[in-house]
Amino acid sequence: MSEATWPRVILHADMDAFFASVEQHDDPSLRGKPVIVGGIGNRGVVSAASYEARRYGIHSAMPSREARQRCPHGVFLKPRFERYREVSNLVFDAMRSITPLVEGLSLDEAFLDITGSVKLFGGIRATGEALRARVHDATGLNVSIGIAPNKFVAKIASDLEKPAGFVIVPPGELNAFLDPLPVKRLWGLGEKTLPRVVRAGLATFGDLRRARPELLRALFGNQAERFRQLASGIDTRAVQPDREDKSVSAEETFPVDLARLDELEKVLLALADKMSARLRSKSLLARTLTVKIREADFTTHTRSRSFSPPSNDTTLLYREGRELLRGWWQGHPGARIRLLGIGTSQFADAVQNDLFSAGGAQAARPVDQLVDAIRGRFGSTALTRGKLLERQGK
Repeated sequence: MSEATWPRVILHADMDAFFASVEQHDDPSLRGKPVIVGGIGNRGVVSAASYEARRYGIHSAMPSREARQRCPHGVFLKPRFERYREVSNLVFDAMRSITPLVEGLSLDEAFLDITGSVKLFGGIRATGEALRARVHDATGLNVSIGIAPNKFVAKIASDLEKPAGFVIVPPGELNAFLDPLPVKRLWGLGEKTLPRVVRAGLATFGDLRRARPELLRALFGNQAERFRQLASGIDTRAVQPDREDKSVSAEETFPVDLARLDELEKVLLALADKMSARLRSKSLLARTLTVKIREADFTTHTRSRSFSPPSNDTTLLYREGRELLRGWWQGHPGARIRLLGIGTSQFADAVQNDLFSAGGAQAARPVDQLVDAIRGRFGSTALTRGKLLERQGK
């Protein structure tokens, strides 16, 4: 395989059943057992499932009730997100030891542009093997790898031989690799569109790639050419290592629906506390705040407002969110709420605003800085706001 024929070398790395694998690594007695992370209580959903659990048809986002019916003897665990972030940092450190061009997609998944690394490590396969070894040495966990000339094909390749998969697709073999694959693997085909595509006789990538333009237009409208290109393995997107945050949010699904405004406001304060700390850790200031409310029947509402100057102050963000929540509640008194969330967007950089903004951005208050410092040293539960103590005692 000649690296000279590759215009770019893109690697997609995807940790195998990440949350569940961390649990099995930390507790060896769980190895070989069907481990389900999340799904605690009847109202929860599955966050991750080990490969032993997947044999029972369990997958992420499945309602916990269904997961327990499918696998009553499964081991259901509460997520430990701080631990997962700790392991994720080790994984990304290993990735950046291979190349600085790392675009994280989630805690356990990333694209790497290794075009400039293959000579250093002795070739394309050797570079992928080096990454796999470094991730395992740092975490004890397996990563599946797909390598191709572009993001789209690399991501598909990494998923084909899980767990611990390793698939390389050279530039000259894109059609041979993609053509036999079922169209359900194609990005962007929703639950409603997929059956229409299959009924039209397009069961594989190859069928779609060779389809008549008028048929594709009838199926996809102005997205017809985009889907044809993807089915042909054409994707010009570059790895973006410095991709900016578009939103920072926090939300909670309740085991029992809440129907009192005072209870919802306490939850909102806890969420605002968590979200604003994340903003400060990223040195971000928000200009727009959104409150998300999901009723018992899954009807979801959002209310947003913008403000100036931008801020990451916990009290200000909570106060703005509380006004949005109260405004919505006036039109829905007595509603039963399943989920509450708060989010921010339209960011400014905190350091840049402090130095150059004539408008004077809202800097973090001393109390927020002190809380962040104590939690950073002693853990996220070291300090709790007084208004939340009653709720935690329930």
